Amino acid sequence: MSKARLLIIDDDSALGQRLVRYLNQFDYTADAAVHPADALKRLEQTAYDLVILDVMLPDMDGFEVLRRLRGSTQVPVIMLTARGDVADRIVGLELGADDYLPKPFEPRELVARIQTVLRRGSLPDTVREGAAVFGDLVIDARSERVTIAGKEAGLTHLEFRLLAILADRQFHIVPRDRLLDLLRGVEWDAFDRSIDVLVSRLRQKLEDDPAHPRYIKTVRGSGYMFIGGGETIHDR
Repeated sequence: MSKARLLIIDDDSALGQRLVRYLNQFDYTADAAVHPADALKRLEQTAYDLVILDVMLPDMDGFEVLRRLRGSTQVPVIMLTARGDVADRIVGLELGADDYLPKPFEPRELVARIQTVLRRGSLPDTVREGAAVFGDLVIDARSERVTIAGKEAGLTHLEFRLLAILADRQFHIVPRDRLLDLLRGVEWDAFDRSIDVLVSRLRQKLEDDPAHPRYIKTVRGSGYMFIGGGETIHDR
């Protein structure tokens, strides 16, 4: 298996180079970029497996970089911030971040986050076996692709994990705190709106109206329930 290739985007060049050396010890191939324009060009030219993105950047902040990335790729993104503000985390999730790590951080914790985001073996068993079909919704774990009536939904890794967790528990309420546990590796705060924001983002991509849901139902005061019907599993 080839090494996972990572791109670090941080205007602190010394930190970026330290992280490159540190991550190389864990059998990753890491590159560092200081300027957002250079980073975006590299992402067009090279197939990276994960991006580590600082929020505070010159010329263009990390949120704008993420917004541009999500216009063309679903590469996993871990955001770094010195602010650590709940609102920043929500904005990052809304734009498609997969995880959020506040500065200062221990490098080993970053490695753990990277491993979690890149890991594919934590998907629910029934979904992992092949393609799960719920009417016109198809969840294919092997490629992490979700289609609706044949049209690509364009989910991020984190959105895919959330959908897989809910679909694996079809017609069962999954409490918010249980989702927090299952989506381990994410810097969640049990008292903020992170889970609700992530569900809202997933619904938008599934074209699922919360008032008349086809797939994800909100159970007030409890959590969420996947209600997509007509499930069949195809081994591919």
